[in-house]
Amino acid sequence: MPDTKYFDREITLSSHSEPPSTKFPARLAYWAIGDPSFPAVLLPTCYGGTLQTTLGFLFNEQDGVEPVVPTSKYFVIVTGLLGGSESSSPSNAPEPWNGPNFPKTTYEDNIRLQYALCQSLGVQKLYAYIGFSMGGQQAYHMAALYPDFVERMSCIAGSARTSWHNWCFLEGPKAALVNSVDFDNGHYKEPAKKGTRAFSRVYSTWALSPGWFRQKCWEQLGFKSLEEYLEAWWSGAGDANDLLCLLWTWQHGDITVYYPEDEGDLAKTLGRIKAKCLIMPSRTDQYFPPEDNEEEVKHLRDAELAVIETVWGHVAGGGNGAKGDTKFMIERVGKLIGEKVSILV
Repeated sequence: MPDTKYFDREITLSSHSEPPSTKFPARLAYWAIGDPSFPAVLLPTCYGGTLQTTLGFLFNEQDGVEPVVPTSKYFVIVTGLLGGSESSSPSNAPEPWNGPNFPKTTYEDNIRLQYALCQSLGVQKLYAYIGFSMGGQQAYHMAALYPDFVERMSCIAGSARTSWHNWCFLEGPKAALVNSVDFDNGHYKEPAKKGTRAFSRVYSTWALSPGWFRQKCWEQLGFKSLEEYLEAWWSGAGDANDLLCLLWTWQHGDITVYYPEDEGDLAKTLGRIKAKCLIMPSRTDQYFPPEDNEEEVKHLRDAELAVIETVWGHVAGGGNGAKGDTKFMIERVGKLIGEKVSILV
């Protein structure tokens, strides 16, 4: 693995953060791989994701085949979300920002920090910005906030604005966590394991699809029963306050806030994006259904909608679905950036 580096910058939190417009000593965890003179491709983390788990199938060699974004040709930057446990987060921030005192940060805070990192690395323009889930939402935010900075972007299983349905889904695992006996209003002294376990179990069904369960796809992962799969994959991980910090950012995702004159009209703000866009929803995603992306693409200047036909729900977009799902995404990203791919499906 590459060495994790840190970019420290005092930022002014956005007017939509809590507390708003406050000076905050931010630390951004990142990887920078390849020659900085190469075309730059930025990959941000997703909810619960780490630098190590972020879209590695795009830039790591797979089965002896050169990746679609080889670091021999591209300068690959991977960045960690604020609240994601590697960058500044409730679990690692110094006083007075630690634990439940950590600010509620927005996508704008993340994107402006990433932009500053790019400037410090000598990147004057991003050849591509590619993200999954919350990373996909960040792709929209970067393209909307800095329309002349991003040449291409791909939103995989994400959206330009968090829908009310999506927002409401997140209230379920959130309620399970904050009402757990060991959460203590975020002031826990030991990890709130009962809370994070409850959070994970509520979250688990939504991450997949009814078809996934009908087909007993846990067996494809080597598990003999659904209970065995849940115990291994959905029994609680991460710091409770970190999970809530990221969740708040996700719930408040909305690119229209950058242009008050658009008065919340998503179509108008989408029309401001200049990047060539590849929008890839999963057919069975219960967070970001393809119908939402279909509406978005109508208002983008230059966009392709490529639906991942899968029963693996939301997780397919992160490379955790069937092999054919991942191959499909690699093919489409290759088309976006002008790379030929030999594993078409």
